[in-house]
Amino acid sequence: MDVRSSESCPVYAGQRMNGSSSGNGGKISKKSRSRKGKRGRRRKSRKSRSNKSPPPYLPPEAEEGNIEYKLKLVAPTPQRFEHLATQLKWRLQEGGGEAVYQIGVEDNGMLVGLSQEDMKASLHTLQRMAEKVGADITVLREREVEYKSDRKSRKITEVLVRKVPDDQQFLDLRVAVLGNVDSGKSTLLGVLTQGELDNGRGRARLNLFRHLHEIQTGRTSSISFEILGFNSKGEVVNYSDSRTAEEICENSSKMITFMDLAGHHKYLKTTIFGLLSYGPDFAMLVVSANTGIAGTTREHLGLALALKVPIFLVLSKVDLCSRSTVERTLRQLERVLKQPGCNKVPFLVTGPDDAVTAAQQFTQSTSITPILLVSSVGGEGLKLLQEFLNILPPLSSSQEQEELMEQPTEFQVDEIYSVPDVGTVVGGTLYSGVCREGERLLVGPTDAGGFLRLRVGSIQRNRSGCRLLRAGQAATLALGNFDRSLLRKGMVMVSPRVNPTICCQFEASIVLLFHAKTFRRGSQVTVHVGNVRQTATVLCMQGKEELRTGERAVVRFRFIKHAEYLRLGAKLLFREGVAKGIGHVTRLLPASNNQDQNQRPHRHDAEGEGHPNTDATRKPRPSSPLQ
Repeated sequence: MDVRSSESCPVYAGQRMNGSSSGNGGKISKKSRSRKGKRGRRRKSRKSRSNKSPPPYLPPEAEEGNIEYKLKLVAPTPQRFEHLATQLKWRLQEGGGEAVYQIGVEDNGMLVGLSQEDMKASLHTLQRMAEKVGADITVLREREVEYKSDRKSRKITEVLVRKVPDDQQFLDLRVAVLGNVDSGKSTLLGVLTQGELDNGRGRARLNLFRHLHEIQTGRTSSISFEILGFNSKGEVVNYSDSRTAEEICENSSKMITFMDLAGHHKYLKTTIFGLLSYGPDFAMLVVSANTGIAGTTREHLGLALALKVPIFLVLSKVDLCSRSTVERTLRQLERVLKQPGCNKVPFLVTGPDDAVTAAQQFTQSTSITPILLVSSVGGEGLKLLQEFLNILPPLSSSQEQEELMEQPTEFQVDEIYSVPDVGTVVGGTLYSGVCREGERLLVGPTDAGGFLRLRVGSIQRNRSGCRLLRAGQAATLALGNFDRSLLRKGMVMVSPRVNPTICCQFEASIVLLFHAKTFRRGSQVTVHVGNVRQTATVLCMQGKEELRTGERAVVRFRFIKHAEYLRLGAKLLFREGVAKGIGHVTRLLPASNNQDQNQRPHRHDAEGEGHPNTDATRKPRPSSPLQ
């Protein structure tokens, strides 16, 4: 009997062994033989069906995006090579300087695989293509594909192609760091950006603090920025091998800008300002393994979910806990992520392959939430976190970026400084358009409701000089001798070609996330819209007299102090003590018309005409983590 026949009938061999040791002389009843025979035939049929099972698939290749499938790239003709190089340029442009090539995969997503010789030749061709367009390649992972009909081992290789840094045109991602006080946020950022482990007493976080009381208490009260770079080969670039931030920018093809936000509850307004004003691409929620979900952890998670900022979790201080304590904290996190207010799927990253998969699925699916375990003292998990950040792709496409750059210039003023020998300096984010050195802009609104003319002297991005600022990038602008007392947070700098309109009153479609009682007309709340933060009064609610938790309405607000510059569709968050709500701006009422409308709202405002989301019988939504 050959090997295949013995594998197909294992029960007969076992029956002989049992029969030889039994007392009936090895005789097998007819009923038992038929039963065993049927069982063997069922196993054989299942095995034959498994041989004919369809091959594994990836999602079909998309025409847009930075992911490209290639079956093989073996000895292309010169014309074919030029076409492949042009295709690589397109994928790099779509990914902001990054592209992922899946070698050994057909366009429909079928995992075919290549032999070792063909894979080596394909990678050599991809290397030539990358050199032609000024990029480098890095092999992320290799997977073997085995078909039972074919005994030969075939491989699929996933390759990251990244542009070599050129004139500060690197890919920049902003990551907001959230978490409860004493969860290890600043220490973790210090370890990542400085390249040295912590001593267990907070030495790594000292370079991140901006005020003396932060050093004394060890608690962040302001927004600080730290950068972590990756070169074209995927290697970490930080202060361990670069003396200045300018050197990091010059040697990096991809930059991660961390925004260290405050964890204490009394600095919540600063945390909300950072989330709304700077527009982070991702949020990193740091949870201490020994304390679990405590303090503002749940509230920060709810803020990120309400603002629709993709969030991943980092479990810190795993060196202080036993394995059972870490597992208990993980179960606690999983319960919170799976509850109706979140509806997330936890993804625990335990190895390099998990880091690659988590980074790719994280941006493709809004429900995936990666969880990484790290220690800032022992160094456990730091390599996985760095690899995860290295592969993390941008959320916006190149087409969206170009559309924003074609719009008029609009720069949000978030910080104001006075620098010796430089003058007044403002920091913020360029929302749309482009900004150049020497450009003349309008800044406002002032307390009187007007706009002032100014000239941009110089631009610095990531602490290094920059001549051109593009939409979505954060920078500081030197304004020379411009009077600092005329500036305040919440202002905007716009192109003179734009006729900026300001408003004291506006309408917003909101949903009340949580309120202990009812939200009604006359309530005063703190409104956050982008970089604007001001107290406002609720003038009326269309179609309703009051709101309870989970209900929706269109509400008219009026700023108490002065008019502000707002945009239609801008995200809005308001709070009153523990009560919170979120929504977006639907209508702006110019300041010139506000006096006529202060007395009584229009009739259609009270009846809810033209606003379908005012059904008084709407059932409340599931409870939010903000509760």
